[in-house]
Amino acid sequence: MSVRNKFVIVAILLFGIIGIIYQFWPAIIWSLIVVGPITLIGILDMMQPHQAIRRNFPVIGHGRYLLEKIRPEIMQYFVETDTEGRPINRIYRSLVYRRAKKVNDTVPFGTQMDVYSEGYEWMDYSLYAKNPKNVDAHPRVMVGGSDCKKPYSASLMNISAMSYGALSKTAIMALNKGAKMDNFAHNTGEGGISPYHKKFGGDLIWQIGTGYFGSRTEEGEFCPITFKENASLEQVKMVEIKLSQGAKPGHGGILPAVKNTEEIAKIRHVEPYKDVHSPPGHSVFGDGEGLMRFIQKLRELSGGKPIGFKLCVGRKQEFIELCEAMTSSGIKPDFITVDGGEGGTGAAPVEFSNSLGMPLRDALAFVHDTLVGFGLREEIKLIASGKIISGFHIAKIIALGADMINSARGMMMALGCIQALKCNHNTCPVGVATQDKSLMRGLDVENKSKRVANFHHETLHSFAELMAASGLNSSKDLDRSHIFRRISMAQVMTYEEIYPYTEPGSLLV
Repeated sequence: MSVRNKFVIVAILLFGIIGIIYQFWPAIIWSLIVVGPITLIGILDMMQPHQAIRRNFPVIGHGRYLLEKIRPEIMQYFVETDTEGRPINRIYRSLVYRRAKKVNDTVPFGTQMDVYSEGYEWMDYSLYAKNPKNVDAHPRVMVGGSDCKKPYSASLMNISAMSYGALSKTAIMALNKGAKMDNFAHNTGEGGISPYHKKFGGDLIWQIGTGYFGSRTEEGEFCPITFKENASLEQVKMVEIKLSQGAKPGHGGILPAVKNTEEIAKIRHVEPYKDVHSPPGHSVFGDGEGLMRFIQKLRELSGGKPIGFKLCVGRKQEFIELCEAMTSSGIKPDFITVDGGEGGTGAAPVEFSNSLGMPLRDALAFVHDTLVGFGLREEIKLIASGKIISGFHIAKIIALGADMINSARGMMMALGCIQALKCNHNTCPVGVATQDKSLMRGLDVENKSKRVANFHHETLHSFAELMAASGLNSSKDLDRSHIFRRISMAQVMTYEEIYPYTEPGSLLV
């Protein structure tokens, strides 16, 4: 039974008790001083759309916000911390909340970190900075190579892959409606296309994982018939083949039985109320040539829509072999999504999330440079994902070679995620990562969709202001020479020095 329902029952019981006590004591005193105000607060909490904690936990939910008002630093003990007990992403979580609500996102007392510590990064600026109004705050990126019949004009920033099942239906609807409101794309994750992805008509990037959910036979193999039905939807703008993900590369996705409801099982074509484990690898292909043929097949079945793949880089030689397969077969993906080993919002084994897969910056620079070396970069767009939240995060990734970025945790925080770390227990207190109906009710779709749209809009505006401060006209002018990193107390290097560019065609035999 939910806390909200318990509150209602307790309130009814209290009024019943008051009725009995009335025979011996003036009930008006009890109701006015104690029960009445508490009941009124609880009712108002359940009706307001802004704070999911208060909707799901009337009256007692105020305790969290009271702690924030008394002493904001107290809340650091309620979030994920590193091995030394320092809060992770506290500054950026606060930034997301403020931008999602469209309130003041400035901070007092200067830089929030030690500028002389190893790893500190910054961007150069120009004394001849431009007016931000003259910089395109919402640049579009055309995705689609020479074999693509239906190229897609994408936003620079989009929603990263998060499945229905991992997220609640209210979270999916809020994300998709937010994408529709500010004209950007929503990656479905590997869990298939649900009615909640389609309800508000936001652009979709349909992800096909190793489980082929939404396009599989009863035996779990790829089904071209169901794929074609879904890929032909007007709302589906691109199709992404997931080879691996940053949270758990080489492991496959996990959906706990407690989240695998009958509705979700129907969408995924699996049995309900059982753990769903995606295989670690694809059954349709087993090498680069096979992947290229699969890309060509999906492009034909989809009517010529952009087809690409997502990976967390592992062995460099294997990606080089993919490039060799592109060259020898003449088949190229329209885009490649590079997921950093440090990324991922879903639950994963600690060893996989912490110690497997190449970090985003190294992986992105390697993929970009390898494509350049093979003469493939011009037709293939690069999308990057992995803890990208702020305008400066976007600038660093674009400088390394990405054309676009995907954000998962930023969008989740805009939905109201408080990093309760209950994603895999089905007990998310704010209704984002749960299938518990009593908890998902706390997430108001109308309110949170606006916050998702606001976060997207304000973050791109911040990125445009950085471009203007650096004297640049657009993201296309940004390169590795613009980003600096402190290597030690006595040494600073640019990204260009850390990740030297590769000569075009230099890897062709």
